[in-house]
Amino acid sequence: MRTEEQTKILNVTQVKDMFLYVGEKIRENKSYLTKIDSAIGDGDHGTGMSIGFKAAAENLNKKECSTINDVFKTIGMSMVQSMGGASGVIFGTMFMGGVKDLDAYKEMNADTLAEIFEKSLEAIKVRGKASLGDKTLIDALEPAVEALKESAGKSGLLVDALEYAESQAEKGVEDTKEYVAKFGRAKSLGERAVGYQDAGATSVFIIFKSMKEWVKDETKNE
Repeated sequence: MRTEEQTKILNVTQVKDMFLYVGEKIRENKSYLTKIDSAIGDGDHGTGMSIGFKAAAENLNKKECSTINDVFKTIGMSMVQSMGGASGVIFGTMFMGGVKDLDAYKEMNADTLAEIFEKSLEAIKVRGKASLGDKTLIDALEPAVEALKESAGKSGLLVDALEYAESQAEKGVEDTKEYVAKFGRAKSLGERAVGYQDAGATSVFIIFKSMKEWVKDETKNE
């Protein structure tokens, strides 16, 4: 079993492995994400996310990442280059924007994770111009970021921070069902988009849920 101190920190290899697991889970949910997006969007979100994380996995396995920043940059660049369209840019920004101008980290704890995703949120807001309540991935990401920041100041355990972030992201996804979309194809539906969840927000939830699962399993097995 890992000690309490060890459950607070991941090294570069562990972060890389964690995101390889995240990618697997996104690909497993390709049909689910496609179904959600088909209801009010273009129907290509599941395919795009699957392609993006497949490219990220290939590049992560080829590249020798020496910092946490390298892992995030590799994922982000892979998504931008392979996915195309708005989702590629936005999800690429989520990873690249989180480590832009950030000091190089060789370890990641709850504070680091909160710092990275807070910068991700800021970068996406600048690029996409969306805010909370616009029926986008922001509706899951912003509550998750607030949860990470709150948790980091408490136990400091990554699994606790991710568990809280997951629950808040899930609540954010549920909240999108009540919103009228301000972006994308769903915008043209007006009130008819109410009752349906946002696919991008759902992907954010799956990402945090998968990170939590990986860290929980790592904690249990070592």
